[in-house]
Amino acid sequence: MNVIKTEIDGVLIIEPRIFNDGRGYFFEAYSRREFEALVRKVDFVQDNESRSSYGVVRGLHFQKPPYSQSKLVRVISGTVLDVAVDIRKGSPTFGRHVAVELNGDNHRQLFIPRGFAHGFAVLSNEAVFQYKCDSFYAPQSEGAIAWDDPDLGIDWRIPPERVVLSEKDRHHDRLKDAGWLFDYGTDYYSALEGKEGLA
Repeated sequence: MNVIKTEIDGVLIIEPRIFNDGRGYFFEAYSRREFEALVRKVDFVQDNESRSSYGVVRGLHFQKPPYSQSKLVRVISGTVLDVAVDIRKGSPTFGRHVAVELNGDNHRQLFIPRGFAHGFAVLSNEAVFQYKCDSFYAPQSEGAIAWDDPDLGIDWRIPPERVVLSEKDRHHDRLKDAGWLFDYGTDYYSALEGKEGLA
């Protein structure tokens, strides 16, 4: 696989090697051995999938310690704009984001480390979205930032009147008003925290 650095350290674009022939294509969506050699050691424990229609925006979500998550996201069909926001206080890129178009044709994936809020917008009529997590879903640990926080400056590439949100995602705080954020000086991959991600 090919690993592409983004403007924020740790957020990486993953391009798998595609084998095409007259029958179609084949690729390894994930190889633990290769991923850990080129990206970092991560113990993925849960796979999630969603289907959404045009205009749906999900985010910007994260989980607080001790259940914070890394995510490896990809699109099976359709097209989304995938967004990772640095919410680590003290980080040189605090409040900045990476936005990458993922679709069922380019087969790109985005690795989002712990310490970031994540969201995506559906740009096609429909999209099937999959992601791996290195910690189990913990509703008591949920956190979120407003998807439309003007200080973040995210262009979701959807007219505001066409955006579709869950009721919960309509009411998140802006980054500057968030009651809890990650700390840039804390290692959220420490052995102490990592225990909750191992089954």
